[in-house]
Amino acid sequence: MKIQTAIASYGMSGMVFHGPSLKANPDFEVRSILERSKNRSAALFSEATIVRNYAALLDDPRIKLVVVNTPDYLHYEMCKQALLAGKHVVVEKPFTQTVEQANELIALANEKGLVLTVYQNRRWDGDFLTVKKIITEGLLGRLVEFESHFDRYRNFIQADTWKEEGIDRVGVLYNLGSHAVDQALNLFGMPESVTAHLATLRTGGRVPDYYDIRLQYDGFAALLKSSYLVREPGPRYSLHGTLGSYQKWGIDPQEEALKAGQLPGGAGWGEEPESAWGMLHTEKDGQPIRQKMETIRGNYALFYENVYGAITNGESLLVKPEESRDCLRVLEACLLSDQEQRTIRL
Repeated sequence: MKIQTAIASYGMSGMVFHGPSLKANPDFEVRSILERSKNRSAALFSEATIVRNYAALLDDPRIKLVVVNTPDYLHYEMCKQALLAGKHVVVEKPFTQTVEQANELIALANEKGLVLTVYQNRRWDGDFLTVKKIITEGLLGRLVEFESHFDRYRNFIQADTWKEEGIDRVGVLYNLGSHAVDQALNLFGMPESVTAHLATLRTGGRVPDYYDIRLQYDGFAALLKSSYLVREPGPRYSLHGTLGSYQKWGIDPQEEALKAGQLPGGAGWGEEPESAWGMLHTEKDGQPIRQKMETIRGNYALFYENVYGAITNGESLLVKPEESRDCLRVLEACLLSDQEQRTIRL
């Protein structure tokens, strides 16, 4: 049984992430797509209906799943409307703008028996899966420090985008930070405390384009950093433990493959060349080991495979909405920490 699906916008996330992933999965049929004035989706979904308003999408009784991939400030209201219309929902990160909004949507989905999940695709980055394996298997001994960078080089202010307009809770913290915090919580759970520094570094910028976050756990810290002014990036991940270290440069290749028009799941999908593998320097049975560690193959397709199982067979969600709600709790603590220049205990 194909799940009849609608996509609520066809900007970057629709064209690069959701559209190709749904196209490549035979268990979904994209039946309608909301484009307010353009017809770009026809190139990939020639059989789908392009609608010009959200009500037309929700009024279609055939639609069972709605992908809410609109600007962040619209997530709450559009998710709520979809749930009230009896639709299952996948929503882009960040889930909503506030914890209270997230709790309301979770309660509504539970009340109506509907699937609600957040598109945290970077849980299936190959480098993150490799980091998770290293930690799970204790290859570095007791972990003492985890550092994650999500840096870019964009020294200009992008024109005609809501992401640069100074709207409340817009900027790198809620954009890339939603991924970085979600990854940390997926690895370690909720921290004991949060200390964060935010800044706007680019000339003429109206939103934060830099964050430095310290998540304190019992016995170790997770350091999350991002800047739009990093032309020569350092390691994407740095892990240090009592037995050794692991460092990984570069970023998962899936996004660039999607931007190039590839569909997920082909031969070699999500694989990294050996030249991109991270360096593991540790010891085993008292003997030192320093070698490249093969990067686990990334696979964004697993997200929608799980959504299908959750809707049709009641499978447990891999991205539970409560987890994305907890991510918002940390992001709100980051805002408060920066505003009051203090550590926030959770």
